[in-house]
Amino acid sequence: MIFFRRFAKSVKEAGISFSGAFTMAVASGSLYAIDRVSKNIVTAKMAERESFPVLEGFFHMTLVHNTGGAFGILKSHPYVFTAAALIFIFFAAGYVSLKWRSMLFREKTAICLLIGGTAGNLVDRIRFGYVIDFIDLRVWPVFNAADSFISIGAGILIFSLFFCSIKKET
Repeated sequence: MIFFRRFAKSVKEAGISFSGAFTMAVASGSLYAIDRVSKNIVTAKMAERESFPVLEGFFHMTLVHNTGGAFGILKSHPYVFTAAALIFIFFAAGYVSLKWRSMLFREKTAICLLIGGTAGNLVDRIRFGYVIDFIDLRVWPVFNAADSFISIGAGILIFSLFFCSIKKET
């Protein structure tokens, strides 16, 4: 018990926010769960490369095993993405734990989207050696919920950085 009190005191003195870390973990974990459940449903119902239309000509469900990165790039180097994902999650979680109170809501949202999406694809890479993709819009490479979370989080973060830099200049 004494160890936990000392640990909590040293963490508090270091400025780490338990409430921020907990909120980030719950938000990111919820996004991870959405991605995992969607992938489990698709893989239980479909075979690889199987496709069926949801909205003919616009939205199909197509199961693809992607060994590369976004849009299938660097298929011959899957471990690069695994290592990058682990490093990103480690540093993002640490940064957010330290800066949670000073971050804007949109920045918190963006980081949680990025962590949740990255974790979803990371687990696929570790378990299967590929990422399960299934959302097929016919004009874009097949992707999954985690990819959407990562793209939305990156978009919010880029907007936030751009918006803040313009605001400071005026």
